[in-house]
Amino acid sequence: MGKYFGTDGFRGEANVNLTAMHAFKVGRFLGWYYGRFHKCSVVIGKDTRRSSYMFEDALSAGLTSTGADVYLLHVTTTPSVSYVVRTEDFDCGIMISASHNPYYDNGIKLINGNGEKMEQEVIDKVEEYLDGDFDDVPYATMDKIGRTIDYFAGRNRYMGYLMTLAKNSFRNVRVGLDCSNGSASAIAKSVFDALGAETYVINNEPNGTNINMEAGSTHIEVLQKYVKDNKLDIGFAYDGDADRCLCIDDKGNIVDGDLILYVCGVYMKQNGELDNNTVVTTIMSNIGLYKAFDAVGIDYAKTDVGDKYVYECMRNNNFRLGGEQSGHIIFSKYATTGDGILTSIKLMEVMLSTKKKMSELISPVVIYPQCLKNIRVESKPEARADVDVQAEVEKVAKLLGDDGRILVRESGTEPVIRVMVEAKTDHLAEKYVNQVIKVIEDKGHAV
Repeated sequence: MGKYFGTDGFRGEANVNLTAMHAFKVGRFLGWYYGRFHKCSVVIGKDTRRSSYMFEDALSAGLTSTGADVYLLHVTTTPSVSYVVRTEDFDCGIMISASHNPYYDNGIKLINGNGEKMEQEVIDKVEEYLDGDFDDVPYATMDKIGRTIDYFAGRNRYMGYLMTLAKNSFRNVRVGLDCSNGSASAIAKSVFDALGAETYVINNEPNGTNINMEAGSTHIEVLQKYVKDNKLDIGFAYDGDADRCLCIDDKGNIVDGDLILYVCGVYMKQNGELDNNTVVTTIMSNIGLYKAFDAVGIDYAKTDVGDKYVYECMRNNNFRLGGEQSGHIIFSKYATTGDGILTSIKLMEVMLSTKKKMSELISPVVIYPQCLKNIRVESKPEARADVDVQAEVEKVAKLLGDDGRILVRESGTEPVIRVMVEAKTDHLAEKYVNQVIKVIEDKGHAV
């Protein structure tokens, strides 16, 4: 990770850590960089935060000032920007969103011409420019100055693409959607209505400050109650930019990313669509998922936390399905990024094609209780490398055996060590986490 850009873009509080001037300079650099040898064209999407409009204007000004043409999708999802970039002749794409963060944060996500997250070498150049001489990039003049174009057609084409991926009519299925007052508000209901569902929607009235507020995939309990109260067949909750999805089944149970990977993985295997018989997970996936995969003969790969790493593993090994517990699910045949609405459509396909309720489809998976605690430390590497800490971790691992696991990892964004234990009971999981944290504290690493 760089000074400004992390694993999911340049993110911070609007006009505090991430300012309009930052956006202007990012736009200027990209317009110049991609426009050195031909007329540059860039597509921009945004979520519903109040500051997204400011950043859209700033990015557009920077891009057009160096000669780039800017195509505005307006309020849309991150995966829709990725889709438009990779299926049309755009040099790159930009999504303005801070995903599941509160409304006062925002972010700039950069997407390359293949619809994938921007290459690190280009991001490094952007960061270098942000800290460099503002006059390095020339301004375009006269008829070389770029322009902005309303491009609702791109978003509509993406919606049409999603509809073509549905193999079944959704008629007579009672579906609940929690749009998190975010990007999905502009797309999800229209797609489900067009496919014939009886669609019930909540948190679908964004006002600029209510995105993710007691809504969406980070507050799944809201949709859980709504599905149960209205006796719906299934529910889907999205985050602010709709690149992730969590599900509520017909009994009101939460279907997280691990369970989604199981349901879709088994279905794809049965239909000969699971290339190399492998599902890509992260190191945070539950041991119960792996045991369930073992039972049906599905192999799995593990990556670091982050959908960026999941996709890289999928691309490099020609895997078709991967994702995270948080609901970033990637179907590489159809998309190059996590897509919450696409995930919903694929789950509906499994349910309708098998004629089984979602509660039946997830029933073979026994999720192990998980306890995760963070401890702030002076030095993350020193705390992890401490011989006594390592000894305690090994001791816990032996005690757990095949009935659990322990994971100790450094946070990528905070000065904390994360200690996670999965065990047969909540009591055991918390007990073993506390044992490791106590050693970290006793050795003087905590602050």
